[in-house]
Amino acid sequence: MDLSLTDDERDIRQWVRTFVEKEVMPLEQDVLARERRHERGLPPEELKRLQDTARAAGFFGVLTPEEYGGMGLSAVMAALVEVELGRSFVPFRFAGDADNILFHANEAQQEEYLRPTIEGTRKSCFAITEPGAGSDARAIRTSARREGDEWVINGEKTFITGGVDADFVMVFAVTDPEAHKAGRTGESVTCFLVDRDRGWTSQQIDTMGEWGPAALVFDDVRVPHSAILGEEGKGFALAMQWIGKGRYLLPARALGGCERMVEMAMEWAHNRVTFGKPIAERQAIQWMIADSATEIEALRWLVLSAAWQVDQGRDSRQAQSMAKLFGGVKCNEIVDRMLQVHGGMGYTRELPLERWYRELRLLRIYEGTDEIQRRTLARNLLKGHVSVRGHLG
Repeated sequence: MDLSLTDDERDIRQWVRTFVEKEVMPLEQDVLARERRHERGLPPEELKRLQDTARAAGFFGVLTPEEYGGMGLSAVMAALVEVELGRSFVPFRFAGDADNILFHANEAQQEEYLRPTIEGTRKSCFAITEPGAGSDARAIRTSARREGDEWVINGEKTFITGGVDADFVMVFAVTDPEAHKAGRTGESVTCFLVDRDRGWTSQQIDTMGEWGPAALVFDDVRVPHSAILGEEGKGFALAMQWIGKGRYLLPARALGGCERMVEMAMEWAHNRVTFGKPIAERQAIQWMIADSATEIEALRWLVLSAAWQVDQGRDSRQAQSMAKLFGGVKCNEIVDRMLQVHGGMGYTRELPLERWYRELRLLRIYEGTDEIQRRTLARNLLKGHVSVRGHLG
């Protein structure tokens, strides 16, 4: 089993590592200061400056296929890139990406939505979650009623990432009420591409972290039949493809943050003296460092295993659920320990630990709660779809 990286892969990772250290990390204190003033930590113009710098060096569209102008990196390399980006809490992302289901768009839709999104001239959001339909996506009630060559959409979506800034939405609505009532979700839900100027509205939802999702309201919003993404009635499969597009990337980014926090805690422990000795010599501190380092390494291989399976064309859903579950639980334990090592300073907003504490809590909720991951893992095992022996058999 070869666990090494090629020279090209090492070069890519090193470039991202250097970029984060030289361009992103120096912004951290400014980001914290803005957030304390309840402003956006990374203003759009600053994000664009960073993205333009990266693009000039060839970093654009990390997961976007090369035929669309992207880098088309492997899943493993995309995960390694996320780890490096995660070492800073600054919400930076490379330009050039688009929602994976937009690649199902027809040629006209690609010209209107996909290509401008990749270029950054348009912004999208994905809207399936509703006040009464979170983990149970089949419970959506937003409806779309056909009238001639138009569809009339009514309903409310909630916790929509990017919903405040998006100028178009991929919204999922029930188009066959009878099939939906009978539980045939695979036939009853359709995805529509809807421009903001069609009349839907958004309002930001305040959260304990810096994530600013939105509530979206559709009140008799009319769209042409040509607004359907994919096929009528086949939207639920697209939604599940979007949700499962890369659950391994979420814990990968959190993994980078945990690496950084442990490094910060070790430096602090060497310098913080109590009762005449650095706290690094205290067994309680040593055990927190040892446990955290072990969990980080375990998470690293769960993430890379899931990514490797994606690259091999295997069904990686079980591996991704394991990485998402383990990452969510353990990253929250690690940030709690590292804040504890820092004592009172860790609790202040002078250091980013309390921010990571709030941010990482979300990892246990969005894109599949811990409970949903456990349900999925247990169901697949108990029904014999997968083996506890893993992909090696």
